[in-house]
Amino acid sequence: MKVALTGGIGAGKSTVSGMLADRGACIVDADAISREVVAPGTPGLADVRNEFGDGVIAADGSLDRQALAAIVFSDPERRAALESIVHPLVARRSHELIEAALATDPDCCVVHDVPLLAELVSKGSRTTEGYDAVIVVTAPVETRIARLVERGLPRWDAEARIASQASDEEREALATYVIVNDGTLDHLREQVDRVVDALTCRPQQ
Repeated sequence: MKVALTGGIGAGKSTVSGMLADRGACIVDADAISREVVAPGTPGLADVRNEFGDGVIAADGSLDRQALAAIVFSDPERRAALESIVHPLVARRSHELIEAALATDPDCCVVHDVPLLAELVSKGSRTTEGYDAVIVVTAPVETRIARLVERGLPRWDAEARIASQASDEEREALATYVIVNDGTLDHLREQVDRVVDALTCRPQQ
């Protein structure tokens, strides 16, 4: 079984991903992969450097994510240029990891944690046809902003990042299951348990 997990920044998708892993799901994390494909020494980082210049490279040779974010969040064309480099690399590596997980354990429930699923679908570069289900994690915008501010982002930055992503309506249009993360962790776990029961994810032996 292949399941997509998505949600806007600050919605709590990573928390839900951890809960699904605790219940036996095999997680393929697109965020982690996006860092992997632009690690020092990779062709991905070389392509980013060629496109955006030395100003996005830190002193240790790694990607300066803050410098890159300052460029792409305020310029849709530059963001599209970055996505044209990174997204194909992430898609290819995600496919490799999903197939490897299923080859190792054909009965596992693979959860593809992909934050920008709705954005990719809207651009026509991804569909949900390869997934048996789509889980969308959502939360009120003010709750998401408060969480991001607690992480150290200025409020204006949190609002800009949320505005740059797909709307809740766009994400929920793709959903098989919607998990609303607006309460306690216990309430969140209850929702995750119901989804796991519905998916019949096999627990770890």
